[in-house]
Amino acid sequence: MAQPAPPAPRLIAVNLAACLLLLVQFLLGMVANLYVALPAHHPGANASNYFAGIGSGLGWLIGQGPGWAAAHAALGLALIVAALANIVFTWRRGGRLVIATAVLGALFIIGAGFNGASFVNYGHDISSLIMSVLWALAVACYLTGLYLVARPLRR
Repeated sequence: MAQPAPPAPRLIAVNLAACLLLLVQFLLGMVANLYVALPAHHPGANASNYFAGIGSGLGWLIGQGPGWAAAHAALGLALIVAALANIVFTWRRGGRLVIATAVLGALFIIGAGFNGASFVNYGHDISSLIMSVLWALAVACYLTGLYLVARPLRR
C-alpha cells in the first residue's frame, strides 16, 4: 500500500496551481479588456437587483457572450470553486498562517468575481480596477502560502 505524500509537497502544488490559474485568468482578462466590447443591452445589463443581475449577466456572458470574455468569466467561476476547495484541503494539512492565506485568497477571488460581474452588468471602470486589485491580492496570498509551506523544507 502506497504511503500518502506528506502535506508540504501537496500544499506547495495547491498554492502553485492557484498562482498559475490566476496568471491564466489575468491573461484572459487582459485580452478581454483590450479586444472585447460588451454590448450595452444584454440580460442583466443595468439590473435593478444586483444579485439577480449577476445570474442573468453571467449566464448570458458564458453562454452567448464574446469568447474571450466568456472564457474569463468561466475560469473566474472555476477559480472560486478551486479556492473554496483549497481552503478545505489547507484546513486539514496546513498551519494557521497557511490557512489564513487560503481563506484570504478565496475572499479576494470572490470579491474580484463580484466586481467582474458588476463590470459586465454596469460597465463602470472602477469595477474593473477593483477586480484587478483583488486579483493581485489573491496572488499575493497564494505566493505567501507557497513560501510558508516551502520554508520548512529548505531547513
